[in-house]
Amino acid sequence: MDLKDSVLLPCDRATAWAALNDPDVLARCIPGCETLTMDAPDHMTAVVALKVGPVKARFEGEVTLSEIVPEESYLLSGHGKGGVAGFAKGSARVRLERVSADETMLNYDASADVGGKLAQLGSRLLDSTARKLAAAFFENIRTAVGVTEEVDG
Repeated sequence: MDLKDSVLLPCDRATAWAALNDPDVLARCIPGCETLTMDAPDHMTAVVALKVGPVKARFEGEVTLSEIVPEESYLLSGHGKGGVAGFAKGSARVRLERVSADETMLNYDASADVGGKLAQLGSRLLDSTARKLAAAFFENIRTAVGVTEEVDG
């Protein structure tokens, strides 16, 4: 499955970049995130609980950041195992564009594959769930950087 979209963030590029690299901000923004630990500047481990249709799963996974261009872009690659529910793996290219002094466009192009019980659910349900999770994450990021901007200002 492939997802591609852009989200306008109410902050400058440095603030957006900091939020996208802050494990505390990310943990609050990722739907179902139970824990997120940054083991190294380019590596995180996470536990995320999700429900996809009738399947509930608790995924334990790793995320690696590569091709990092500070305050501009990176490639995020990850995989997670959800026990009998199956596995998920994917990647996302994230790019920040300055729109104005206090607005940044976050562009992402992501792809994911699933296996096990999750793969048996059908692409329509998986695509719909992935789009809802992505929309929730990016709305949470918008709120987080907006709140940060207001607190700082």
